[in-house]
Amino acid sequence: MKIPRTPRRAIAPALLAATTLLALTACGTTGTDSAPGARDTVEVRIPDPGNSGVLALGKKDGSLDKALAEVGAKVRWTGSAGPFAPAAQAMNAGQLDIATGSITSGITSLAQRPGFKFFTAVDPDAAGEGILVKNGSAITSVKDLVGRRVAVNQGGTGEYLLLKALARAKIPADRVERVYLRPDQTAAVFNAGQVDAWAVWATYAVAEIGGGKARFVADGAAIGSDNYSLNAVRTGFAEEHPEIVKALYRYLHEASAEEKRNPAAYLNVFTDVGPTAVTGRAEEVQTGFTRAGGTVDPIGPEDIERFQDVAAFYAEQKVTKDRIDVTPHLLDIEKLS
Repeated sequence: MKIPRTPRRAIAPALLAATTLLALTACGTTGTDSAPGARDTVEVRIPDPGNSGVLALGKKDGSLDKALAEVGAKVRWTGSAGPFAPAAQAMNAGQLDIATGSITSGITSLAQRPGFKFFTAVDPDAAGEGILVKNGSAITSVKDLVGRRVAVNQGGTGEYLLLKALARAKIPADRVERVYLRPDQTAAVFNAGQVDAWAVWATYAVAEIGGGKARFVADGAAIGSDNYSLNAVRTGFAEEHPEIVKALYRYLHEASAEEKRNPAAYLNVFTDVGPTAVTGRAEEVQTGFTRAGGTVDPIGPEDIERFQDVAAFYAEQKVTKDRIDVTPHLLDIEKLS
């Protein structure tokens, strides 16, 4: 029976943050009952979701563990949110079961003996990603970036967005200086004026736009971005526990549709104060991006074609040495058994 899917239009920015691990522990199972023959509970290692998004609410209200209990599983929250590349390395090492990232960072991670596969897709973010400039900047178009310094995360979403924008504007890539920085280190550099622009996604753009400090000179729609958000699963875990992967997909699919309908319920899940809270104008920006966003869905033929376009673009731009074939690293969730 086919798992139902809903139409997608763009990425849900607060859906599931790109993932890394700061502390990793070994996988295992725990007995759910001391009686003879009791079924063991499989632990699914997923990075802690932080204060917002589908997984944050699922953690707080217990709904995710309830859904997974139906297939004999539970979550072990581990590590914290961050870039996909370290999470991919953790999956490769058998230290993590689920992670989230973009197709752009995914392609660069696939170049290194991957031990994971992608099993869901959320359409490219037309509204929440793009190239930020400070309010009052003389930069009013992509062409104005010539001779400027632009912060990007190497091999990931930022570098892709900048190169894609330059290609669309027919500007040679070497006419703009790429400044490679970790996204969590870039805001201070950007606000200090040490770079002229920042190619970035909603996770970091919301605070800058919501704080009245910055604006997009080109967003995902203007750039023509094919930067999907994907969920990845450790290959061995998917082979051993396909029913758990399918249950996780169903949960994410349904919850992401609800998040799109009611985005405010998925913000400030654990606290509405402090550095992880989204308040004021930033909350309005985030809920707007989420309403314009999409849902977690199976990977379809049209998605695969666009993934391959990104891989070809990365090879053409010398981000990867060779063109990566994405297809062998995808799971059809509707056929998983």
